[in-house]
Amino acid sequence: MLYNATKKVIELSGGRQIEIETGKLAKQADGSVVVRQGNTMLLATVTAAKEAKPDVDFMPLSVEYKEKYAAAGRFPGGFLKREARPSDSEILVARLIDRALRPLFPDDYHAEVFVTVNLISADGQEMPDSLAGLAASAALAVSDVPFAGPISEVRVSRIDGQFVINPTFAQNAGADLDIIVAATIDNIMMVEGEMKEVSEADMLEAIKVAHEEIKKQCQAQIELMAEVGKTEKRTYCHEENDEELRQAVIAANYDKVYAVAKSSSSKHERSEEFEAIEAAYIASFPEEEQAAKASLIKKYFHDNVLKPAMRNMILDEGIRLDGRRTDEIRPIWGEVDYLPMAHGSAIFTRGETQSLTTVTLGTKLDEKMIDEVLRKGSEQFVLHYNFPPFSTGEARPARGTSRREIGHGNLAFRALKPMVPLGEENPYAVRVVSDILESNGSSSMATVCAGTMALMDAGVKLKKPVSGIAMGLIADSKSGKWAVLSDILGDEDHLGDMDFKVTGTRDGITATQMDIKVDGLSYDVLAKALEQAKQGRMHILGKIEEVIAAPRDDYKPFVPRIVQIIIPSDFIGAVIGPGGKVIQEIQKTTGTTITITEADNKGIVDIFGDNKEGMDAALARIKGITAVPEVGETYNGKIKSIVTFGAFIEILPGKEALLHISEIGHQRFATMEDTGLKEGDMIEVKLIGTDPKTGKLKLSRKALLPKA
Repeated sequence: MLYNATKKVIELSGGRQIEIETGKLAKQADGSVVVRQGNTMLLATVTAAKEAKPDVDFMPLSVEYKEKYAAAGRFPGGFLKREARPSDSEILVARLIDRALRPLFPDDYHAEVFVTVNLISADGQEMPDSLAGLAASAALAVSDVPFAGPISEVRVSRIDGQFVINPTFAQNAGADLDIIVAATIDNIMMVEGEMKEVSEADMLEAIKVAHEEIKKQCQAQIELMAEVGKTEKRTYCHEENDEELRQAVIAANYDKVYAVAKSSSSKHERSEEFEAIEAAYIASFPEEEQAAKASLIKKYFHDNVLKPAMRNMILDEGIRLDGRRTDEIRPIWGEVDYLPMAHGSAIFTRGETQSLTTVTLGTKLDEKMIDEVLRKGSEQFVLHYNFPPFSTGEARPARGTSRREIGHGNLAFRALKPMVPLGEENPYAVRVVSDILESNGSSSMATVCAGTMALMDAGVKLKKPVSGIAMGLIADSKSGKWAVLSDILGDEDHLGDMDFKVTGTRDGITATQMDIKVDGLSYDVLAKALEQAKQGRMHILGKIEEVIAAPRDDYKPFVPRIVQIIIPSDFIGAVIGPGGKVIQEIQKTTGTTITITEADNKGIVDIFGDNKEGMDAALARIKGITAVPEVGETYNGKIKSIVTFGAFIEILPGKEALLHISEIGHQRFATMEDTGLKEGDMIEVKLIGTDPKTGKLKLSRKALLPKA
């Protein structure tokens, strides 16, 4: 055998297993593993540059997650028939991996690191995103890249009241709680997921259940690392520090920065004052030394002056950068129906964060089409989030949709999705678009609030209003002091220890996203953050309801209308007609758009248009096609043809019946000419039965005429 593979097996509940194998594939990478659960397999690789690029003072980590269509025995769509740019779902999984790994690289490690996770086999049962974080961490574990892991990620879902680790697709369809949790053997690192109005206690319990499973998976990686001899990591030197200069920067600038931080000025004013203090200090050095020292001074100013000044102000005095209490929400104002021609619109402004959100209502044809490796179909409700550079005052061009925009939009989508009526409750396709016009903290939560308002303004019968809040944390391990912050600013996110977003109704949580940057965060702190978040959410919901308390009774006058009817599945073909001839002719003559969806042995017909007469005409045509003639009913029919023994009459669209010459009147007619009937005449007739031999319908005019 030309390879020497090492394998570890992790036992899951219910007799299921996860296998980690290394040494067989991709051996030229710094680290590579294959993770397998059932017949789903992920190949994860890690490669790292030997040295850092000059003047790089951050962690240049790149994470890619790619699903191969061949893994599920499928061809990619499109003209080229090959994998192209990542789908939104692939980007979201890559973000899950990235957010768990990034905080665990050494602060002074600046070499480029590339983590790639490929789905190489998919059985359609196991959910690969539950395994992606484990695969990435295991690849790092068997490499020599410095990393303070291992970590793992698991999905925990609550199904029929029981928590299940890494459920199958089928099992997860019935979950009322579905979160991904990432952690080391000691600490929670990240949480993301959606819920159907669950309590804070239930969410906390789910995190604890997930962490117990993660501990086993981390231990397996530690054992694997020892077996392949990768307990010692590479040596590096990516920073050269000057301790004397560091102390000088602190001594000269800390008090000045602290004073500015307490001044409660706006975001831009604070930034300008901080920059002025930094620039003045650099200028205090001889001109020939400034260029050489500037980079280190900027680093020390940020890490050892700005950050501790803001944190100490909160921990020691309970004062935040904008002067608020730790549990205080920034001023909020909102407005609906701001855009006169949008189907629904809202402005939500909280402090220096503002979202202008619109709602557009469409037909079945407007639904988002999904053609991914493991998902095919459509989505009736979509939410898109845009974060233009001007929202933070940046002078740069906008180039495409960023991963951050996709991630923030997905969080807001998950928050609102349980409350948006779908299917037979709401015939419209619904698109929500949030454009962030200002940003200083938690624009995704502003999107949730603005989305709630815009949906209600559009007349969408939102089940309950949803609000969202971003919580922060400042913790000092030396003193043991900590403070939970409600409605955090951008600087409090950047310089703090936690970004914990929680959305929900008055009755429970609908979505969450949490990133933790500090070791040893206790469940007591998490419980405090959740309770404080609940209070904040209720306050924000109150502000939303002051603007619009419930969905409008009706859609705006210019919103195209949809009439939805249910028809037996047997009639779908008749409505469509051969080659679509019938439905196309109805749409053309009535000026409507008609879609038909088959589900549960019935046809759901949506008639979409902006002209009531046309919609009524289309509805009548379809009802006529799908109507079932009833014996004893009277019909006003059209004579389609005359024959020697009677006339064939169309009593319903596409349905003809025979009016025999003997049933035309009480008198006896020798020939059809004697009756005076001719093709094209409209005549009232009664359905009196069916021919027992042929099953054809039998009509009578005589039954409707008085006897002489």
